[in-house]
Amino acid sequence: MRIAASIEYDGQLFCGWQRQTDVPNIQILIEGALSSIAQSKITVSAAGRTDSGVHALGQVIHFDTDVVRPISAWIKGVNSLLPESIRVIWAQEVPDEFHSRYSVVEREYQYLLINNSINSALWNAYAGWNFYPLNYDMVHLACTKFIGEHDFSSFRSSECQATSPIREIYFFDVRRSGDDYIFTVRANGFLHHQIRNMLGAIILVGRELKEPDFINLLLTQKDRSKAPPTFMPNGLYLTNIKYDDKWGLPLANNKLKFFGKLD
Repeated sequence: MRIAASIEYDGQLFCGWQRQTDVPNIQILIEGALSSIAQSKITVSAAGRTDSGVHALGQVIHFDTDVVRPISAWIKGVNSLLPESIRVIWAQEVPDEFHSRYSVVEREYQYLLINNSINSALWNAYAGWNFYPLNYDMVHLACTKFIGEHDFSSFRSSECQATSPIREIYFFDVRRSGDDYIFTVRANGFLHHQIRNMLGAIILVGRELKEPDFINLLLTQKDRSKAPPTFMPNGLYLTNIKYDDKWGLPLANNKLKFFGKLD
């Protein structure tokens, strides 16, 4: 039997999603809680691997088990064994052909950026921070430069294990409330550190230190050393994973609610 589930987590105290034996990570806690409910070893696969400090509203996992439990056990029972910073939102049985990673149609991330001369004490772990003035129109224009299918070699980590740097971005927009920004980006997939590297370039354009065509140049050069440093992880959220309707999963419609007026 294969079970799919959606996981929400606060990533600030974890060294990313992926299972590691010597540092705190989310996968090992999820697997431990599931194994306790099943009374047998459970291993999970996830739609994506978030980095240290990155959060999720809608990470999707799947696991296989021969143990029959009510769905409530995979939600409330598992949650009772997890720290408050990790929660199972829903779970359901799926066909054996479903795969949380390989069945994905679209991935969506949002990034919350606070643009102020002083960083927020309350939002420090949940938002990126830029203390230089930004030109919103330039920021928006820079985002649009990434839309389409491109070679993102200039925006991938040196540790990226993807076999191809080609990805297609379907949507990249930014909304502003005062001096604070929410970026939303959707694609068929992302390379390691790609979103944070794109944000580093976007912010340079927003500060008017670079022209918008700087983005085109970086895409053409395909050279990570030519692009700005990787931006901070604090404000990055894995919000939605989209699958074909044939799998019958709940509609993925998570949103950052930092600015209610933007909904």
